Amino acid sequence: QVQVAESGGDLVQAGGSLRLSCVASGSIRSITAMGWYRQAPGEPSLVAKISRDGGVTYADSVKGRFSISRGNAQNTVFLQMNNLRREDSAVYLCAAEYYEDPVVGRAWGHGTRVTVSS
Repeated sequence: QVQVAESGGDLVQAGGSLRLSCVASGSIRSITAMGWYRQAPGEPSLVAKISRDGGVTYADSVKGRFSISRGNAQNTVFLQMNNLRREDSAVYLCAAEYYEDPVVGRAWGHGTRVTVSS
């Protein structure tokens, strides 16, 4: 089993920056990718993801403004968000994809709220 926990959400003015953090615990060796999603409201949508081999994926809406990275510990990821816009306001969820033969799963955190004011 894998568990994840996020932190770093806050109220920020448009144009400002925030850095979100996510830490995974449990069977971290089974993690194949970690990523950030946002929900505002409706189903969560992918913001950014980084795979175990370092490959990254971004939503078109955040390219050039957001950056996902890993910490020195492979179970930690960060989302640096710059030039924030009102439409970035959402609950941001961290997810860890894992593979423990034969189970493929995704563990979700509880989310951290980002509010961007004008």
